[in-house]
Amino acid sequence: MTDLEYMDQAEQLLARIESGCDRINEETDADIDNQRVGGMVTLVFANGTQIIVNTQKPLHEIWMAARAGGFHYKFDGRQWMDTKGGGEFFANLGKYASEQAGRPLSF
Repeated sequence: MTDLEYMDQAEQLLARIESGCDRINEETDADIDNQRVGGMVTLVFANGTQIIVNTQKPLHEIWMAARAGGFHYKFDGRQWMDTKGGGEFFANLGKYASEQAGRPLSF
């Protein structure tokens, strides 16, 4: 994957996180505050906990930090997969966000 291809895929992922938060906030009272600065999106939940997602261009990875731990994802040509075999990015984001929000959430 070239740097340009990586940045295109990473931008799509970050935009999908932002639109997912907007949809969740419109459909529920979960009240997730999402802030984006460059290649990083920070989700802040009503209880003050956070999930941080940021790009790692030199490695062509996406990193996610949640209360559950830190995770690295690589694009496999179709989706972003955990580098240690822990599953797909958006499934995991939904799982960790649900844990931190105290309600089921789906991105």
